[in-house]
This record gives sequence, C-alpha cells and structure tokens, in this order.
Amino acid sequence: MAASSYNYLHKYLDDPSYSKPSSNSTQSPLEILCRIQKDDRFDGLFTHGGASNLGPLFEKHEADVLGYWNSWHIADPTQQFKASQMAAAALLVASHKPDGKSYDFFIVHILTTSHAVRILLPLLPAKFHVPLVRQWWLLTLAVYVAQLRPEMILTSVTEYDRKGRDWKWVEMQAVEGKHALDAHYVKGLRAMETAAQTWGDGDEFYLKAAVRFADEFDGWGGFGSEEVA
Repeated sequence: MAASSYNYLHKYLDDPSYSKPSSNSTQSPLEILCRIQKDDRFDGLFTHGGASNLGPLFEKHEADVLGYWNSWHIADPTQQFKASQMAAAALLVASHKPDGKSYDFFIVHILTTSHAVRILLPLLPAKFHVPLVRQWWLLTLAVYVAQLRPEMILTSVTEYDRKGRDWKWVEMQAVEGKHALDAHYVKGLRAMETAAQTWGDGDEFYLKAAVRFADEFDGWGGFGSEEVA
C-alpha cells in the first residue's frame, strides 16, 4: 500500500519549504475548518463532491490550502491531537443534515484515518509523530474542500437527545444492526467509541455523535457522478 499510494501529497511533507509560519495561526483544528467553510475563495470551485476534485484543488488553490495547513500551530501535540479527533467526529456528524439521506463517504475517512493515526503513533519513533499528524491534517483539509465544505452545526451533536441509548446500544448497531456488514459504518462507530475511551467523554460528545450517526445512517453519499457510475 505504501508503494502504490505514494502520490503528489507527500511532497508537501518531504520538502520542508512548504511548511511556513502562519500569521493567522491557531491551535484549534475546528476553528480552521470553520474558517475554510466561510472562505469565499473556494465558492463555486466544484459542482459536486468526489475524489476527482483533489487534483484540481491543488492545481488551482495550492497556496490557499497550504495556508490553512500551516495555520494549525502544534504547541501541545497530545492535546491538539485530542482536539483533532473531536474535530473529525464533529466533521462527520455535525455536518450531516438531519433530513439527509446519506452520510459522506469521504468525510468518514477523516475520522477513520484519525483513528488509524492514533493506533500508529505509539509504534513510531517520536520524531515522526507530528509529521504524521500534519499529513493527516493536510488530507483532512483537502477532503473538506473537495466535499464542498459542509457547514458544521455543533449543537446538532451537543444538544442531541440520545434517549437513554448508550455505548452498548451503539455496539449492538455495529454488530447486529441492519448496517453491520458495512465496514465503513462499523469503523466510524468504533473510531468514536475508542476516542471516547482514550480521551474521556465527560460531556458525552462522542457518545451523542455515535448514537446520532448509528440512528440516522442509511447509506453513503458524497460521490461524484463518475464515481457513482
């Protein structure tokens, strides 16, 4: 996989000249995503989401994407990785409209790749930790723009009524629910539960997000016309 998936995105980490101090830095990944959502430089760039948008995005807006990439100032890697995992869960669930028929197939991979990074970090030398997280961050930004920058309504998670449903209920949906054979659905639920176990979930953000996702999920969307065909 490493040999077949090494593409143009790697040059931004391989070449240190792409990493530059930002005059508009923040330690909050969620704040950066909200900035991108409001950035009219990306308006009308694509007519639909899909993986085919990634190449044109970097061809036409490389500097804009890298500006946001560099604006995440990592001063406390552990706490900021914690924040990035919350942002990944928020991006999947809080951007989904309650009356929507399907969740975004590409955005769920932001969450599941964050989970993969969490698994890998303890196994890698410390010098690779921040570069790996920054590589995930670049993918996150690119996918978010490619998928038309859906607005996140955080209250759709924080004020969600889970109606007494807990992690055992979530686990049952993953194992025995009608979508139990959909690997991406199951991995999304697993990623949120593991994040809650890793960081704690006193405000029940992950639990509410997982219950809402499990309850509303009815398939995947976000594909371009050529990908559906």
